[in-house]
Amino acid sequence: MKIYTKTGDQGETSLFGGKRVPKYDIRIEAYGTVDELNSYIGLIRDQEMDDQVIDLLLQVQDRLFTLGSILATEPGNTKVKVPELFESDVEQLEQAIDAMNEQLPAMRSFILPGGHTTVSFCHIARCVCRRAERLVIHLSDLEPVNPLTYKYLNRLSDYLFVLARKLSADLKANEVPWKPRM
Repeated sequence: MKIYTKTGDQGETSLFGGKRVPKYDIRIEAYGTVDELNSYIGLIRDQEMDDQVIDLLLQVQDRLFTLGSILATEPGNTKVKVPELFESDVEQLEQAIDAMNEQLPAMRSFILPGGHTTVSFCHIARCVCRRAERLVIHLSDLEPVNPLTYKYLNRLSDYLFVLARKLSADLKANEVPWKPRM
């Protein structure tokens, strides 16, 4: 597989199926942000933590590649075979969220991101995930997009928030509540 093709040197890129679009196209922004998120998930996965969390993060990375493939394919193109996202992928995140939440104290206020580097990585990934979700929803206003893509991103951002809280507890990091100045 050749790394450089020079086909993007004029500011365009190809979707799966060959359609050329500008590199600033909202579709490219959406799957590019999903790719950025995937890199942050890899950074989180590289931290010391429970093997079950690492296994789930590997599955999340796989689903993000799937999501990127879906977004990189122009609507209606049936010639290109892309992997699928399933409702069970969302349910898997919900089950992980519920399991972690059972072990955590109830939230009584917003929490300031931070407390430990690993926790901060989760919060950064959560923010990138929210941005990806906004871009995919924007794209869905312009072209057909499978609603499961942004549903998955929405649940993933929730998962990353709860994972940050769980890691704060596991690492005995200080979870600082936001106290608004009134």
